[in-house]
Amino acid sequence: MQAPDVLQPVLTNLRERFGDAVRDVAGHRGEVTVELPRERLVEVCTWLRDHPSTRFRLLSDLSGTDYPDRPDRLCVDYHLYSFDHNVRLRLKVRVSVEDPHVPSVTGVWPTADWQEREVYDFFGVRFDGHPNLIRILMPEDWQGYPQRKDYPLGGVEVEYKGAHIAPPDTRRYTGGWTST
Repeated sequence: MQAPDVLQPVLTNLRERFGDAVRDVAGHRGEVTVELPRERLVEVCTWLRDHPSTRFRLLSDLSGTDYPDRPDRLCVDYHLYSFDHNVRLRLKVRVSVEDPHVPSVTGVWPTADWQEREVYDFFGVRFDGHPNLIRILMPEDWQGYPQRKDYPLGGVEVEYKGAHIAPPDTRRYTGGWTST
């Protein structure tokens, strides 16, 4: 994979400074992804934010993904942007369902606060050191993590503002929505 020319110095500096931490570098359609171990994440992120050759001062997105066919099936992606160099970079950290811990980057980019809470809420990834890791969209007593691939589709009855909403797999349309 040939990274865009503007990213070559960044990748070279990353490999020189954190050679053992750079597990993989991959690209697709001009987007470059660097896979890191969770133990080095905060150190690498701080360097990427502060070093003059990089200056990735914006965490534009933080997202989760579940790959059920992999041993480390939960993935956290960090989408970074450098205003100084007009370049984007994605970092990837993989963890298992049995040990879903990743260090929080809220100390590096405060905008990670709610984004980490959303990934925790939907995927169950625990961000160690997060200032307030609680559910953000699902009710506090919700069981499970609805964006994991093994989460059941349908079959969940919901009470919302006094109304009973039948599970999706029991609904049918007969000119007006009813439950079977």
